[in-house]
Amino acid sequence: MSCERTIYGKVLLGSEFDVVEGYICVKEGIITEIGEESSKTDNIIAPCFVNSHTHIGDSVYKDPQLGIYDGFRLKHDIDSLVRPPNGLKHKILQDTPYSVLVDSMKVTVLDMLATGTCAFADFREGGVVGVMALKEALDDFNMDALILGRPNKTEPPIKDVLEEVDRVLREADGLGMSGTNDMDMEIFQSINEHVKKQKRLFAIHAGEKNNSDIASALSLYPDILIHLTNAECSDLAIVADAKIPVVVCPRSNYTTGAGMAPIADMLDNNIIVGVGTDNVMLNSVNMFAEMEFLSKIFGLADRQVFKMCTLNGASLLGLDDIGSIKKGNRANLMILNGKSSNLSGVREPLNGIVRRARPDDILSIIHV
Repeated sequence: MSCERTIYGKVLLGSEFDVVEGYICVKEGIITEIGEESSKTDNIIAPCFVNSHTHIGDSVYKDPQLGIYDGFRLKHDIDSLVRPPNGLKHKILQDTPYSVLVDSMKVTVLDMLATGTCAFADFREGGVVGVMALKEALDDFNMDALILGRPNKTEPPIKDVLEEVDRVLREADGLGMSGTNDMDMEIFQSINEHVKKQKRLFAIHAGEKNNSDIASALSLYPDILIHLTNAECSDLAIVADAKIPVVVCPRSNYTTGAGMAPIADMLDNNIIVGVGTDNVMLNSVNMFAEMEFLSKIFGLADRQVFKMCTLNGASLLGLDDIGSIKKGNRANLMILNGKSSNLSGVREPLNGIVRRARPDDILSIIHV
């Protein structure tokens, strides 16, 4: 056995996360060997999370009013919160100094790392400046990030819009757009064609508040769809046929009153589904909370939930060497305390992690 570090415990192994008692060898940040052996420890070794959809610029404001109370009952108003260009978040972002924006995003990156997330995809508002702010926030961290920028200019003439798109794409990995109801469709089509000619990623929100923008979003054949909270069976059939992956944001959609995405139907259609925590102003970046919600509220199988939050997310981000524990993968691992007051008594480590684990159960994180 030749390695720089050997980790013992109950290992969630491979793409099916089978539990194997044994060890993992790590050398120069790569998993070089995995073996079965009595470990004499209750520690659980799991791959780190991949948060497939965030807006971490929203870290500057974490306690917005979600709507108007009618007596004791809350009436949600998602448009006033997040719809561009006049939603609350956009007004706040416009008024936030650059240095404050960068510092707030750094805090959220630290929070992700501390809670077991090793990679994330961000829809970065604010044009080129917004993208540069996120890149600066990431300078001090070893963190995989897919940055999907967004042009500030969305009004004719189209030539000016596409010029700004080019400026954004010089710094970002692709575009992450709001829904088709928020912009002239002709401009949307021009942006989409322009991005695809450059072989860059085009992702878009669709079907969050209702299904009125799903058909138009599907007509663009995006690389990634976000939400589809209100998708119907016919929509999912098109998504499946086009092999478009979907990112769902369960806690966010529930918080805003948008509803509950038909995730089981997506999986039945063999759609690749990742999970995101969405707007930091609404939710923490804690993926443990997302898993518990998916398992207990949506009633999804624990193994599938964990896959959506790790391996599927890695696939969405184009990262083939993270998301699971196997030889040759990068050692992005979290070691959880199976004897913690929370996890003590858990008989099935995978089920325990998905249904009840918390960030304070983490003993250590290996991140490369």
